[in-house]
Parts: sequence; C-alpha cells; structure tokens
Amino acid sequence: MAEEDLPPYSDIPLSATTEAVDELTGLLGMVLPITAMNLLVFIRQVVSVLFLGRLGRLELAGGALSIGFTNITGYSVLVGLASGLEPVCSQAYGSKNWDLLSLSLQRMVLILLIASVPIGLLWLNLEPIMVAMGQDRAITATAATFCLFSLPDLLTNTLLQPLRVFLRTQRVTKPMMYCSLAAVALHVPLNYLAVVSLGLGVPGVALASILTNMNMVGLMAAYVYSSGRCELMSWNVGGAARVVSGLGPLLKLAVPSCVGICLEWWWYEIVTVMAGYLPDPKTAVAATGILIQTTSMMYTVPMALAGCVSARVGNELGAGNPHRAKLGAVVALGCAFVVGVVNVVWTSLLKERWTDVFTGDGSVKALVVSVMPIMGLCELGNCPQTAGCGILRGTARPATGARINLWSFYFVGTPVAVVLAFVFEVGFKGLWLGLLSAQGACMVSVLYVVMWRTDWDREAIRARRLTGVEMDGRWAAGSGEGKAYDDDEEMEPVGEVEEETRGLIVDNA
Repeated sequence: MAEEDLPPYSDIPLSATTEAVDELTGLLGMVLPITAMNLLVFIRQVVSVLFLGRLGRLELAGGALSIGFTNITGYSVLVGLASGLEPVCSQAYGSKNWDLLSLSLQRMVLILLIASVPIGLLWLNLEPIMVAMGQDRAITATAATFCLFSLPDLLTNTLLQPLRVFLRTQRVTKPMMYCSLAAVALHVPLNYLAVVSLGLGVPGVALASILTNMNMVGLMAAYVYSSGRCELMSWNVGGAARVVSGLGPLLKLAVPSCVGICLEWWWYEIVTVMAGYLPDPKTAVAATGILIQTTSMMYTVPMALAGCVSARVGNELGAGNPHRAKLGAVVALGCAFVVGVVNVVWTSLLKERWTDVFTGDGSVKALVVSVMPIMGLCELGNCPQTAGCGILRGTARPATGARINLWSFYFVGTPVAVVLAFVFEVGFKGLWLGLLSAQGACMVSVLYVVMWRTDWDREAIRARRLTGVEMDGRWAAGSGEGKAYDDDEEMEPVGEVEEETRGLIVDNA
C-alpha cells in the first residue's frame, strides 16, 4: 500500500475554521466523483427504459414491472448487504489493518453469492407471483422474459457492489467515476446493437444492461490490479477457512444495513401501489412514476454524501481520531442541509418546466406540479437523514439506522399517508404528505442520535476493538482482554460486541 494512500492528516494543531475547511474540501473531493458516478448509473437505467419504450407499450409496461420487481427483491438487497462493508473497511483502512480490509471484501462477495441464490429463484417465478396478484398476463409474461435474461446480472453485482464500497472506503473515487463513464458511454451502442441491429427486443435491453455492468466490473478490477491493491486477492494457507470464519460477524453488520436501506427503498414502491387505489388510478400511477424518477435523480447526491461521510468517519475512528470523525459528521450534515434547500428551491420554481419534460398529459401534469413542492420539502429532510444514516454506518451502528427507518416510514409515514389520502380524501397529495412526515421523523431521530447521543471517544475505542488494533497497551487484537462497549449510553463492559466482532479480527503476524 503506497504511503500516499494512508490517512493524510497531520498531527499539527489547526484552527477550528481551518479544520472545517480542510474537511469540507476533502469531503467534496470524494462526493463529487461519486455523485457523477451515481448519475451515470441513473442515466443507464433511463436509456434502458427509452429503448423499452421504442419497442412498444407492452414492452415498456413489462420492462417497467420487471425493473421495479428486480429493484425491490434483488438490487436493493445486494446494495444493502454490501453497505455492511462500510464500517469494517473504512475503520480497517484508518487503522492500517490491510489484512482485515482484504478479507472483508472476499467475505462480502461470498455473502452476496449466497444471497443471489434465493433472489434468482424468486426472479424465475416472477410470472406466477404477478399473476396470483392479479397483474395482466401479457405484461407479466414480458416482465418474466426481462427478468429471466437479467439473471446473470446478479453475479455481476456480487462483484460490482463490494468493489464500489471497497474503493470508496479508501477514498478512491475518481477512478470509479472514470470506469462508470467508460462503461455507460458504451451502453447506448450496446442497446442499439442488441435491440435495433440484432432485433433481440426485450432480452436485448436486459443483455445490454448486463454487459454494461460487466464492463464496470472489468474496469474496476483492472484498476485494483494495476494500482497494487490486488494484494488482497492472495490466498495463503488456510485462506478459505479465514474467509468463512468471519462471515457471521460481518453478517451482523450487513443485515441491519440491508434492512435500513430496503425499508426506505420499498416505501416508494408502496406509494405506487397505494396510488393505484385512488379514484383515477392511471393518472395517479403515471404521476407517481414521474415523481419517483425525479426523487431518484435527486437522491444521487445524498446517497453519495452518505457513502463518503461513512468512509471518512470510519477512517478517522479507525485511526483513533474521534475529533476529526465528529468534525466530518458535522460538515457532512451541513452540506446535506444545503443540498436539501437547493432541492426545495428548484422543485418550487421549475415544477412546470420540469414536468413538461416527461408528459404533455394535462391531468398527469397537474398532479405532478401540485406535489413537486412537497417532494422538495421531503428532500429537505431526506438529505440530512441519509447523510446521518451514513454516519451511523461509519460508526458500525447500522442497526440504529434500521430501527429509525422502520419507525419513521412504517409507523409514522404509512399511517399518515393512508389516513390523509383515503380517510380524509386528500387524495394524491396525501400520499406525499405521508412521505414528508416520514422524512421529518427520520431526520429528527437521526440528528438526535448522531449529534446528541454519540460519544465519539467511545466510538473510537469500539473502532479499535472492531479492527483488532492495540491501543495504549491496554489490550491486543483478539486477546479477549479489556473491554468492549455496546451501543447503549452507559459505558459498561459487555461481552456481546466482543463476540460479534472477534471473528472480524485477524492476526497480522
């Protein structure tokens, strides 16, 4: 590992302003490339939808159904599980535990491979599932075809998602952006070749997406090899056993991370379903589709911010710098509020022009325009809460974020949406006011936990325990001596966290 790849902070004392500016500069240097990468991934999906629309209304409907189904049952799960790497890899990088860093990547690839088996079986049975739910048979058959040809993408994502987290937690962002740019640049030609030239239809759109993701994986793997980071791929004696032995502890971080992300993703699909029960379901569902595409585009920024602040907080905790970790969290939350304000402004001022891009239907346009300002206010809550959840992952507390999302979206947002939309007959606006209440509750809860309930000195101790690094001679990696602390406020010695993380600690001798 090159010296310039190590955490760069100096021991020279800096003023508070200088530290904040330094942190902001470093954070933006990571966030901007990751945001660009997320936008490229979003554009790739838009291109796929456009080519499905070129094939016809049936193909577009079936492809849209399949994309929604695969996102809910597959991609959200893989992305969520892979995010469990964030605390381990970021803290291991900060503590210079290269062995744990490399083993964690291998373990996550294995976890995603195992998870892909039931997901694949579910995709193979999309048609009977959708027919049993009363979906149109012709649309369902088209969706099943798209799903069938998308199966290889599960294997591609078992490598792609962990690689993204692995590189981001080491503050390697620009190479990922360039790899994504090169892959997405080929996405349109691949679609044209498969759909137009070869006439493969719906399977062609699915295959083009698979090839694009394969290109991303290939380019990132080439970077890992050429940069010298492929040292992690070496299998020494007992290597397989070491990988398998750490699966349990890593899963205890990956599963809560997955639950937290999926609970939020799935709520938007629930909104789409509820829109179908309104008096004019076709108009409501069409408007919901436009709004979800819009909020997905806006989500690329807070999602990038969350991933990057998770990496920076984890790096600093792993390096034993709780002050810098707290500063990174505060700066990231400040940036998130600024992004939220920008979203409020543009969704209020440009709502008519933006809606014109998607539709000329007057009734659909009227619904979208009426809700755009509400959606902007939702982003004012969504940006800080997403960044806050990233901070919680960086401190190895994904379960806290999952509990907050469960409470906010399903015990606050869903009842408010149902009551306003159907009981008080507010209609379409009621659904999005429900989202606004969920985002508000989530933001308040996350800020309370991060800003008032987090003991950063204690989190640094927990990080050193997680990565197995000796601190001040008080305890050694894997020795079982010394104290481990859980997420409760009282700093009492407990065995639970020690048992959960011991399998992640490796012998560097």
